Amino acid sequence: MTENKEPKGKCAGCASNKRDHRLLAGKLDVYDWLQDVPESAQCPDVVEIKFKNTRKGFYSNTNQLRLQRGDVVAVEASPGHDIGIVSLTGDLVVEQMRKQKLDPNTYEAKKVYRKAKPVDIEKWHEAIALEHKTMIKARQISAELKLDMKIGDVEYQGDKTKAIFYYIADDRVDFRQLIKVLAEQFKIRIEMRQIGARQEAGRIGGIGPCGRELCCSTWITNFVSVTTNAARYQEISLNPQKLAGQCGKLKCCLNFELDCYIDAQKDFPNTSIPLETKDGTAYHQKTDIFKRQMWYSFDKFNSMNMVQVSVDRVKEIIRLNKKGIKVDKLISEKSIDNKKSLDYENVVGQDSLNRFDKKENPNKRKGKRKFRRKPRKPNKPTKS
Repeated sequence: MTENKEPKGKCAGCASNKRDHRLLAGKLDVYDWLQDVPESAQCPDVVEIKFKNTRKGFYSNTNQLRLQRGDVVAVEASPGHDIGIVSLTGDLVVEQMRKQKLDPNTYEAKKVYRKAKPVDIEKWHEAIALEHKTMIKARQISAELKLDMKIGDVEYQGDKTKAIFYYIADDRVDFRQLIKVLAEQFKIRIEMRQIGARQEAGRIGGIGPCGRELCCSTWITNFVSVTTNAARYQEISLNPQKLAGQCGKLKCCLNFELDCYIDAQKDFPNTSIPLETKDGTAYHQKTDIFKRQMWYSFDKFNSMNMVQVSVDRVKEIIRLNKKGIKVDKLISEKSIDNKKSLDYENVVGQDSLNRFDKKENPNKRKGKRKFRRKPRKPNKPTKS
């Protein structure tokens, strides 16, 4: 058997505790595409530090430490110090600050004290181990105080002197009494921070209906508002049970392909305009956007006996109706001929897909039947 060797380039904290690998990978990671390019002389001494889950910040390297991505460092906090992991260095940090609308020249960044010592890392691990127990106890205390809120996560500071309690609530909550009880219970400074339902789902994580890990827990950092218009543009039925995610809000993935659908139906006619024919008035029922096909039926409230009409044909009928001309049929003869010519043909000569489903006759013998001559019966002796 081969030995399990630790990968190169790991920090001291991760080498001592494997469970902290989750802090090195996640949606806070930034690809440093300038890592092989020498740093410019104008590069500021600012590095990006990430902490648990979705929290990260920019810190000033005033001590001119030689920091690399993955180093565990002790940074300035109020009060005391915090432990984080370097996620980005070099010229790309300035671009990240501009992305978050921060001016690198005027931004007052906190300091990076030092690289974390073994004592700091050990204390940091002890703080991480206390987070789950603290969250469960805080939930019990809030329930005893009858507060309409839910504590979803707890994050300890690296020196165990302060903890951030993340909670969700529908209305404003007076948690002054809760802070007093928590401070007496855990002997630390308390900070309450309200988050939304989507941020809570991103912190907890889970598996979506697509079978993959939730997008909010893997890569989404900025949550854009999702409306029901996104479902209407994509011709999705407005079923709240299917459109809602695990957070109870509309799924974020409804916005992923919205721009493609909007661009594809820019030249589509208005679906509220009926089509006048000699057989009657046809009303719109549904649309296949990328195939550019629309379905119409002659009953406005019933989708039976729908007729498939191309977008160009619908625009032509609407143009004729405005002139007062009623068409004979929804589908023209040219489109019928094109449908016949574009029908599927088995030009490759493949066998039928259900060829293995046919049951053979058990009475039918395989191979050729050998002909066997029956033995002749001996002639009976005749009487003389």
